[in-house]
Amino acid sequence: MKKFVSGHFIGQGSYKSFVPNAISRSWQIDDMQVLQLLSQADRELGRLDMFSKYVDIDLYISMHIAWEARQSTRIEGTQTSMEEVFLGRDDISHERRSDWEEVQHYIAAMNEAMLLLPSLPFSTRLIRKVHHVLLQGVRGQQKLPGEYRSSQNWIGGASLSDAVFVPPPHSMVGDLMSDLEKFANDPGNLMPELLKAALIHYQFETIHPFLDGNGRVGRLLIPLLLVNKGIIERPVLYLSDFFERNRMLYYDNLMRVRTHNDLGQWFRFFLTGIVETSRKGIQTFDGILLLQRRLDEKLKSLGSRSADARKVLDALFRKPAIDAPRLQEIIGKSKVSAYKLIDDLERLGILEEITGAQRGRVYVFREYLELYKG
Repeated sequence: MKKFVSGHFIGQGSYKSFVPNAISRSWQIDDMQVLQLLSQADRELGRLDMFSKYVDIDLYISMHIAWEARQSTRIEGTQTSMEEVFLGRDDISHERRSDWEEVQHYIAAMNEAMLLLPSLPFSTRLIRKVHHVLLQGVRGQQKLPGEYRSSQNWIGGASLSDAVFVPPPHSMVGDLMSDLEKFANDPGNLMPELLKAALIHYQFETIHPFLDGNGRVGRLLIPLLLVNKGIIERPVLYLSDFFERNRMLYYDNLMRVRTHNDLGQWFRFFLTGIVETSRKGIQTFDGILLLQRRLDEKLKSLGSRSADARKVLDALFRKPAIDAPRLQEIIGKSKVSAYKLIDDLERLGILEEITGAQRGRVYVFREYLELYKG
C-alpha cells in the first residue's frame, strides 16, 4: 500500500473534480497494524456469525435492518426515532412523515437486495436495483432512481465552486463502476474480503454514481457484499451506527485517502468498526436470549392467558410496536380479551403506551428496543 495513489484532480473551469484510479488490480498489504486489526476483525465477525446460529435469526432480522436504516439515514439528517420506525404511516405526524418514509424505503431496499442475492451476484445491476427501491416515492424520487447521474454532483458547500469534494465527471461513472464490479468478483484477486469491502465502500463513495442516496446505498452494500462472499450467512453486521457515532472521523478518513493516499488509515478505521460492531451485536443477541428467558417466567403469572401472551410476545420480537386491533388479530379473540391482555402486559412492564391518546393508542416493547440502543 506504500505505493498506493488514490487518483488525481482534473480542472473543470471554476472547480476541480477528483477521478479515482481503478481498483481492479493486484494489491500488496504491508501495514502490520492493518493486518493485526484484520485478524481481530475476522475473529469477532466469526463469533457474531456463530452466535447468530444459536438464535432464531429470522425473528430478529427485521429489527437489525430497521436499526441500520435509522442510523444510516440519520447520517444524512433524517430524524426518525426507533419507536417511529415500527409505526404505521398514519401514526406519524405530517412534519415527520418524509423522514419516516426514507427509513421505510431503506428497509425495503435491504429486503429486496437480500431476495435478489441468491440469483443476482454483487454487481452494478444489483446496486442500481437497490438505489431504485431506495429512492422511489421519497425526496430523491426526481433524481433518477436506479440510474447513474447524468450531471456533476458535489459534497458540501452551496455550489461546485465552494464544494468540499467534487466526484468524477458523470461521463466516467460507468467505467469506474464496471471496474468496481470486476474487483468485487475477481476470484484471482487475493485481497482479504473485509479489506475488499472497505475498499469498495471507499471507491463507491468517491465515485458517487447517483445524484442522491449515495451514502445510504454505500453503507447498505457492506453487509450485502459480506453475505454474497460467504463471510456471514445473514446480514447481521451493520456499520452505520459506528459511522454515525464517529461521523467526522468517517468523512475525514474517506477524504484523507483522496488527499494523502492514506488507504491504511481508512482500513484501520473500517476494521475497528467491524470489531466494535461485532462485539455490540453479540451483546445484543445475548441480551435478547436473556430477555426471552426472563419474560417467559413473567408470563407464567398470567395463567390461562399466558398462551395468548406468548403469541403477542413472539410478534413483538418481530415488530416491537402494536395497537389493540393488531393484538386482537394475533390472538384471534374478542376486543375485550385484547384490552385485558394489553393491561396485563402493561402491568408486567412488557408494553408501554407512547401516544398519550385516549383512542388509537400505540404500545411499544420498550425493553427490547433498548437492547439496540446500548
